[in-house]
Amino acid sequence: MFGRSRSSDAVAPGEDALVAAALRDRRQFAALYERYSVAVYRFCFLRLSDRQAAEDATSEVFLRAMRGLDGFRGGDFLAWLYAIARNVVASSYRSRKPQEPLDAATELADFADGPEELAMLQAERAALRRAVESLPDAQRQVIELHLAGWSLRDSARAMGKTTEAVKMLRFRAVQGLRGSLESTQSYQEGVR
Repeated sequence: MFGRSRSSDAVAPGEDALVAAALRDRRQFAALYERYSVAVYRFCFLRLSDRQAAEDATSEVFLRAMRGLDGFRGGDFLAWLYAIARNVVASSYRSRKPQEPLDAATELADFADGPEELAMLQAERAALRRAVESLPDAQRQVIELHLAGWSLRDSARAMGKTTEAVKMLRFRAVQGLRGSLESTQSYQEGVR
C-alpha cells in the first residue's frame, strides 16, 4: 500500500540529503515518499475515516509536496508534509458529499452482535469523535497524531513543539476526553 514504516523515535538520518537529492532530480523524491507515506496515510485515514479518501489524500499530499519542493525552505520536512496534509484533509472535507444514512448502515454488515450492541458501538464512536473534535486545536492534533501511530518525537516535529510540550498536550487532551466521555455517559444513564 503506502511505503515501509520507519523507526520514528529518532530524527531521520540524511533527511536533508534526501531533500537535496530530490531538488536536483525529482525521481529521488521516491525516497522521501518511502520514508513518510505511512505516517501521512495514517493521519489522513484518521481524519477522513475512509480508506479510499485517505489514499487519495495521501497521494495529493505527496503530489503537492513534489510540485512545491522548490518552495521548501529547509527545516523539518515531516512538519512541512504535516502542514500540507492538514490542508489536503480540510479541502477533502469541503469537497466530500454528505454521506447518506443508508451508506452508514452498510458498514454495519457484521451482525454477529445484535442490533442493540451495534447501535451502542456506533453511538460510542460518535461520542468519541465529538469529544475529540471539541478539544482545543493543539490537543486535538496531538490525539489525532497519536491515534495515527505517530511517535511523540514525530508529533513534536510536525507541530513545531518540544517533546515535553507534546506530552503535556497529550496528558491534558486525555483528561479532557475522559471528562467529556464521562459526562456523556452520565447523561445517557440519566436518560434511561
